[in-house]
Amino acid sequence: MDLDPGLAALHPLGPFFALHTAATARAPTATAAKSPAPPPTLAQAYRTPPPPDPDQAPTPTPAPDPLTLRLRKVARALRAPETRIAASVAHQGLAARLWSVALGCAALYGALPDLDARLLRWDPDGSAPDDLFLPEVHARPGDAASLAAAVLHGHLEPLSAALRARCPVAPGLLRGNAASALAGAGRQLDAWARAHGRDDVAARGCALTVELLAHPLLAGAGTLTGAAFRRRSCCLYYRVPQGGVCGDCCFTRPPRSSVRGRSE
Repeated sequence: MDLDPGLAALHPLGPFFALHTAATARAPTATAAKSPAPPPTLAQAYRTPPPPDPDQAPTPTPAPDPLTLRLRKVARALRAPETRIAASVAHQGLAARLWSVALGCAALYGALPDLDARLLRWDPDGSAPDDLFLPEVHARPGDAASLAAAVLHGHLEPLSAALRARCPVAPGLLRGNAASALAGAGRQLDAWARAHGRDDVAARGCALTVELLAHPLLAGAGTLTGAAFRRRSCCLYYRVPQGGVCGDCCFTRPPRSSVRGRSE
């Protein structure tokens, strides 16, 4: 099946699956900067800011880069006591958006839009589905290897590197986030497909999810039983005020704040 310019088949699945394109006439603006200019590409967001030059006078109030802006937004919303908590939640949110778009397209269309980080625009102050905008829709193969190349290698690897350059967030935690976000997208897609009599979509989505969770970058991050997933790590959400453990967390109840270890 060909991709339609507006990726209309994604919208009934919910806001995490929807992706605005030029055909939807809903290109976002850089709301955080209060500017009519388009938001940055994700490739720009993944850049690591250079260290300050000691030979140059410091800028009085330097504008935050897009990823730092997102971390500050999430930290304020959660009242997160540590930057790494905001980094984890921001990472999982963007991972869920990317996996949902990719998995939804592959299962519904049998093809994937070109999600190159240099094309896909991201509003760091936006929320789903107004955070992502793809100016042009070009079909790519929809097999598991193509999804891994597009999402894992094209986005989540550089995103994880950019986050770890900003704060001490554990690689295993980010790996667990990526697997959890994929499993969550697969679970939501499966529920929608079965509710609408689309057994073909459910079967494709399940097969892709299983194959992707076996990818070397995700293998061992958790256990998939049917549509249910249990991760081996914790996203740290329990550390926010009134926070608890997520449904797929390795913990069954919030641990003491003194707990440290591999699971984080």
